[in-house]
Amino acid sequence: MSNPTPSAVVNANQWQFQNSYIERLMDHAALTAAHPDDTLILAGPPRYLNQEPTTIFDRMLPIGMVQQMQVTMQKPTVPAMAIGSGRGFYLSGKAQGTASIARLFVNGRNLLRALLSNAVVAGIDVTKFDDKGGAFVDAKFFTNLDSELFLIPFGMAVMFRDKIHNDLGAFYLELCMINTWSLAVGAGQNMIMENVNMLFDRALPITSAGIGGPQPNNLTYYNPQNPSASDLFQAIFQGPAIDIPAAVDNQDVVSPNPGGAG
Repeated sequence: MSNPTPSAVVNANQWQFQNSYIERLMDHAALTAAHPDDTLILAGPPRYLNQEPTTIFDRMLPIGMVQQMQVTMQKPTVPAMAIGSGRGFYLSGKAQGTASIARLFVNGRNLLRALLSNAVVAGIDVTKFDDKGGAFVDAKFFTNLDSELFLIPFGMAVMFRDKIHNDLGAFYLELCMINTWSLAVGAGQNMIMENVNMLFDRALPITSAGIGGPQPNNLTYYNPQNPSASDLFQAIFQGPAIDIPAAVDNQDVVSPNPGGAG
């Protein structure tokens, strides 16, 4: 008896842990997982403003040599109770976002200059402030957080793809304001890093709309709702597997089969 093709569990009645993945087929997960190589970070206007992606991304600067980026959102939430009830409830405020980015210090734009590209594109003379942010008009090196230059907000886009060019997700950090810049030099280091911490108003979900060129060869790419339909799966595994119903990615819980069949 041949081994059955692995499938995905979409409800508890189908669970066979030696022959099933949970939620979706994972036979080619190494090709369809997010990876830092396939992540793009850009700096630009402070608000996304529902512009066409191909328009706003033309106004943004891709930031290279980034070694680390972290985005955190917190929502202040406090527990509360009421006299006469043993049950608790919660009161919540507005989400607050922070981000940090670390970048290799190299010839060309430094990190502060790259992040403030929105101000440069707008034609602002950085030497005209009471506290100038750059040594001359076209300076590639910005410092001095006390400068009025750093009262100008900016935005950042982060886009994720996988190794076979699927769009996995993207978000736009709106109204970013820098509150910390650091640079450390030590004997024996093999690189010098710039680090920036910032606050932002919101992480707005966006679409990259396939920027970066058309899909090569018009391939049918992996879709978690129908994984075995992709050209990649057909070419490698030479035949369809058990597909995941579309409902599994459209709702959190799929009700068990009313008939009780496994």
